[in-house]
Amino acid sequence: MTARFTVLASGSGGNASLLEVNGFGLLIDCGLPAKELTSRLATAGASWDRVHAAIISHTHTDHWSPRALSAFRQRKIALYAHPAHLDHLSLATSSLAPLHRAKLVRTYTAETILEIAPGLTGRPVWVSHDSEPTFGFRFDFHDADGQAWSVGYAADLGCGSEELVEAFTGVDVLAIEYNHDEKMERASKRPIFLVQRVLGDQGHLSNRQAADLTRAIAARSGPMFPLHLVQLHLSEECNLPLLAESVGRNALADLAPSATVTTAKQDRPSRSIALSRHAHSPHRRATRPDVIHSRLTLAAPRARRHPVLPGFDR
Repeated sequence: MTARFTVLASGSGGNASLLEVNGFGLLIDCGLPAKELTSRLATAGASWDRVHAAIISHTHTDHWSPRALSAFRQRKIALYAHPAHLDHLSLATSSLAPLHRAKLVRTYTAETILEIAPGLTGRPVWVSHDSEPTFGFRFDFHDADGQAWSVGYAADLGCGSEELVEAFTGVDVLAIEYNHDEKMERASKRPIFLVQRVLGDQGHLSNRQAADLTRAIAARSGPMFPLHLVQLHLSEECNLPLLAESVGRNALADLAPSATVTTAKQDRPSRSIALSRHAHSPHRRATRPDVIHSRLTLAAPRARRHPVLPGFDR
């Protein structure tokens, strides 16, 4: 079994990650034009030939690109999205209709366990953000011996939740937003409405909030989890990579001191993380997809909104 997770780009300029397993590739968000995705894939040692499906977390424009959708049609790549996302995209771009005609569109909801590829499942998890609905994802891979590894991904969220902690318990790779430092955000020259939006419960996660969430997930997971922390969506204006990394390491110091910390970048892919069965895998606190489905108790998404004020699409 060969598998890896790579952040191709992360930040307000565009978000995309690649999850690969046994020759199957899944793009998680696709907020870069096709030409730039081609370059990022090549830098990461991959190509479009290794991408077979894509899933989007929400419809802010740094998480999807019309040119990427056009490339999906040309390359017969399936697109997974929530029905509300598809409603928005159908009005926002002409690139979705060809995907529909080619029968390449798949839907998910908060109650769905997706069978994405042989052995690979995805669990959407509703999160609080001002593009409603917005989702994080838990991806699990099972082989003949049971669950081998799992990845938790939440790139945009205004606050943590018990549902998210429960969903990400026991993941090998925890990829979550470390967007801003609160002092830097408050001292910035950004418009007041934007600062208030970022700091609000439907905005973005601060380093402090992200560390609290990281600590809660690690504590719930038990010894040796997570193995990797990936910090997503850092603000160029109101955060520093070394600051975010320090906060993340401190959050794991007592619970998972051997975990690696990767701070994802906007301008180039981050290092790939190999995914494999570990000695402690049988002890992970996770369940088979059918059991997860029966226990799913996520909060229902609220009425969908698509803010139009300047800065709200970031």
